[in-house]
Amino acid sequence: MKRFFDMHIPAVLLVLAVFGLTGCNEGSAEKVMAQKAMAIESADECHLCGMLIARFPGPKGQVYERGIKQNMKFCSTRDMFAYALDPEHKHNIQSVFVHDMAVNPWDEPGEDTYIDAREAWFVVGSTKKGAMGPTLGSFKTKESAESFAKEFGGELKRFDELILNII
Repeated sequence: MKRFFDMHIPAVLLVLAVFGLTGCNEGSAEKVMAQKAMAIESADECHLCGMLIARFPGPKGQVYERGIKQNMKFCSTRDMFAYALDPEHKHNIQSVFVHDMAVNPWDEPGEDTYIDAREAWFVVGSTKKGAMGPTLGSFKTKESAESFAKEFGGELKRFDELILNII
């Protein structure tokens, strides 16, 4: 009997490992599918400052943090980055969304034009204002960001280049 278990333990462990990993992947796929930018309702408040989001011009942001099922909405990309780049939160950020301002009017960004912020181009320091002043213009393509910067000033940055003291 002992010999039977000695011979089959590696096979049993392999089967358990495969089932365990399969279960992990299912949960991850469900989380990713559920993490999409949501429409901003008229009563939605900015997660950082508490202001009504829909009252202000410019691109908005949304964040999903590990362990929190509800997304966090922000009245501007500046407020979103102030939260997302804070060392207390940075390591927990799972998904980040911003408006593609190349296909939006600055005063009223559309709800179906969110893009993955980690893939976006940002213009820092333009003359365009968002909630409470300066904000970052967000764009899907480098060409759109360059065109915006040419007209309104500012410097192009990628998500990974942004740090708290330049936003």
